[in-house]
Amino acid sequence: MVRSILYISFFLLFTLSSFQQEDINKKKAELQNLKAEISKLENEIQQHTKKEKKSFTAVENYNKQSYLLNKLISKLRNEEKKKAEEINVNQKSINEIEKQIELLQKNYAKYVTAIYKYGKMDEFAAVFDSESFEQAALRIKYLQRFSEKRENDLKNFEKSKEELFALKQQLKKEKDEKAILAAEKEKEESGLKVKLTEKQKILKSIRNNKTELTMELKAKRNAEEQIKSLIAKLVEDAERKKEEERLASRIQKDEKDLTNDNPVSPTYDVDLSTEGFETFSALKGKLAWPVKGGKIIRKFGENRNQKLNTVTLNYGVDIKAFGDLSVKCVASGVVSVIDYIPGYGSVIIVTHKGDYRTVYSHLSEIYINEGDKVKTGSLLAKIGESLDGNILHFELWNSRKNQNPELWFAKR
Repeated sequence: MVRSILYISFFLLFTLSSFQQEDINKKKAELQNLKAEISKLENEIQQHTKKEKKSFTAVENYNKQSYLLNKLISKLRNEEKKKAEEINVNQKSINEIEKQIELLQKNYAKYVTAIYKYGKMDEFAAVFDSESFEQAALRIKYLQRFSEKRENDLKNFEKSKEELFALKQQLKKEKDEKAILAAEKEKEESGLKVKLTEKQKILKSIRNNKTELTMELKAKRNAEEQIKSLIAKLVEDAERKKEEERLASRIQKDEKDLTNDNPVSPTYDVDLSTEGFETFSALKGKLAWPVKGGKIIRKFGENRNQKLNTVTLNYGVDIKAFGDLSVKCVASGVVSVIDYIPGYGSVIIVTHKGDYRTVYSHLSEIYINEGDKVKTGSLLAKIGESLDGNILHFELWNSRKNQNPELWFAKR
């Protein structure tokens, strides 16, 4: 049984290499494309005039670079994790083969000891030393089987040594690749910190510039509409999948009624990603805050901008962070969107049970991926810096209707 498992592991490791190589090449191309886009944005910054380098446009350039760097780091982090899993599987296979070799060595040592003590009995000697013909036949049969077993043990021993050598070579290669990935991820993380520092310097120099504040305000208005569109698309996708599920269920019932056989399973992927999550609607008035100790500085609905003397409509709330910049998930759900939107920078949308969605904007470092299942209090990201400081823009939607988050948050 153990040997069968080893053969299967060996087969999976080496006969599927062509498919793995194709996947590796695809991932390398994705990483190169991200790096090329970041490089392009860096070149744009370098070509700006001294005045342009200290503008809201430059800030947005850095915001987009931060988003792309987060995406790059996320891919490297996933690859590093996958490589660690491969190393673990490989190491287990090596341990099993080493145990098999040890067992074969022990068996062969017993055989050698027996020969040393009693001498090697051949078939001819077995016949003449037997008391009867039946005993002679049994001895010959036993000696043949014993000889075959020893021969198989020797063959298995040699094969196991070859497999062990190949697996150890593969393990070394995987460890080297993991070290390269870790170094590259560390390099990109350092690069992200540099970008965030450069952005902070620009923000400090234009914080009270009305022209730049007006540009930021206009970008935020556009961002609100883009988020609204993203929410609408997520709702449409969910409604379409529900309809597909309903139709599939009806087809299955019709087929069962006609044939009295087991229904045929649908061939498409039904989205059940919110199954098992807590009921979001029951959290009203008890919802966890996304920022520890944060203060709401812009409420839901209409807000007057004192510096520009304008009234704006806020689809959510803006929470100013003091000290801790961690952004936590307010309830269990699945990460549906991670995107870049001018005006709001990096944006995360989490889908919750009951067609509820929460939006987290103005982010710097992101720690999750699209498709991740997250729990209440899961770390999503760090708050980025804008012209107003470290502000998290948070929205709450039920289907296509945005809610006032203040009515949902737990009192504190």
